Formats: sequence, structure tokens, C-alpha cells
Amino acid sequence: MKTAAALVALAFSITTSHVLAQQPGSTLPATVFESGETQSTLIELFTSEGCSSCPPAEKWLSELKSNQDLWKKIIPVAFHVDYWDRLGWRDRFAKPEFTSRQQRYAAAWGGDSVYTPGFVVNGKEWRGWFGGNAMPITSTKVGVLRVSVGDDGKVSATFAPDTMQARPLALNVALLGNDLESDVKRGENSSRKLRHDFVVLQLAKSEMTNQGNLWTGTVLLPMRSGNDKPSALAAWITENTTPIQATGGWLNPVAGGADAGNRTAVK
Repeated sequence: MKTAAALVALAFSITTSHVLAQQPGSTLPATVFESGETQSTLIELFTSEGCSSCPPAEKWLSELKSNQDLWKKIIPVAFHVDYWDRLGWRDRFAKPEFTSRQQRYAAAWGGDSVYTPGFVVNGKEWRGWFGGNAMPITSTKVGVLRVSVGDDGKVSATFAPDTMQARPLALNVALLGNDLESDVKRGENSSRKLRHDFVVLQLAKSEMTNQGNLWTGTVLLPMRSGNDKPSALAAWITENTTPIQATGGWLNPVAGGADAGNRTAVK
């Protein structure tokens, strides 16, 4: 049975997953992304420009850009780890905290090492990619996540769980770069031009607050300038380290390709 808070949140839901909404007191529109009630699949790829086995995995991830379920049922993010940097090529997208993220996952699974390419689906290790298996999609109803991105980089979120949620939740938000290229000069991919999509450029996390089982949270992620300016955003709710619900989309309608047409103006 849905809670009253969930019903209130659903009453404000809109049929499209990506819309433009006017922020109170603002002269500029905010970008709003909203999940359905069914759990979206958050797929994390741990990768590195120094790893010769990673380009095929990144190509597979890039192909999700043309998948009709992108941003509706599938939320992809690519974390570049830094433990390959010492072997000849420094990955400009790699961060130590992304390596730590993968190590925490491995520890939770009882593993003693990390590897690339490594896939994580909804917080669980997924080796199915290596066998050409289809990515698992869930049909579990978990509740609606709605995220608003202001022009100043402030990201606000509300989550209305399908059932009463007593344990603490956290909001995670990543700014993603797409159509990024690197000319690799050294290491295992020496002399190759690598192309990346869904690259995590910035990541922020904050604890959420609860009132009547409606969870709210905010983070601040100023937009980067230059060639690595983010073109998409992914947001997900976690209980401990386990993703519960996720949403996201293109920040620039032009970058969104076929999915850019899902945007409408809310008056």
C-alpha cells in the first residue's frame, strides 16, 4: 500500500521522464529528471585508459546511447580508476576516490582484488558482460525519484518510496561527460585514440532527510567549463552502498540525440 506521501509525490509526476520546470524565484528554467515507480538499473563500469581490455567494454557502454531504455530503465556511469596510471599512462579522468569506490564494492563481496573492466549492476558484481549476457533489468516497484538541476549547479531531489523506509538514505549525483577523446601516447593502449561516454567527471553525496516518508536531499555540483563540460547527469538513492532508485538524462537537448525529444516545457 502506498503511503500518503508517495501519493502526493505521484500526483505531481509527469508523463515524460525529462522535462523543463521553472524554479521558484528563478528567471531560468531548471532541468528535471524523474524515474518511474519501477527500479531503474544503475550500471557502473570501472575502467582505465591504461587497460587494453577496457575499450571493448567502453564501446558497449557507449552503445547504450541509442538504447530506447536509456534514462528510463538504464542509468549508465563510467568510473575511471587510477591504479593503471603507474604503468605508463596517466588517465586524465581517473580519481583515487573512484578506485576506493571499487575497492569498497570488492570488500563487500569478499573479494581481495579489483580489476578492469569491471561492471556493477545495482550494487552487485556483474560478470555477464564477459559472456555476452543481457544486462539484468528489474521489475521491482521501489518508488519515484525526482531530481531538479538548477542553473547554479544546485541539485535537489525528492524520493517517495513505495513502502515505508526507516533506514537512512543518501543522495548520489554524478556529472557525466560524453563524446570525450584521448590520444594515448604510452601504456597498453599506446598510439590509440580512445573515445569515452558516460564518464563521471564529478561525484557528490549527501545524507537525505525524511518527513512523512518523503525523502529530500541536495548537493552542489558547479558545472565545469572547457572540453570536459558535462553533458548528462545521473542521480541515485542508496541505502548504505546499495542503490535503490536512479534517474538521469541529458543536460543539453542537442547532446541527447533521439531522447532529446522527451523534453517539454512546464508552465
